[in-house]
Amino acid sequence: MIGMDLNPCRTVAECLAGNRDVDEQTIAALAILEEKLERLKKLDSAFYAVAFSSDVEKLRSRKNAVAVG
Repeated sequence: MIGMDLNPCRTVAECLAGNRDVDEQTIAALAILEEKLERLKKLDSAFYAVAFSSDVEKLRSRKNAVAVG
């Protein structure tokens, strides 16, 4: 884990900005954020409508392609 960015928000933001490639770290960061969002929604129904942006959704679809390839 040496040299690994431990901030999943930063990792995904850098990827969305084009400053980072979609790699295993990006996939792991997306998984962390997905899990946190689901826990937040379970915690309080006020967060039920919270969703990722369309850019993150596109990245999530790319994640599946990267994971297979």
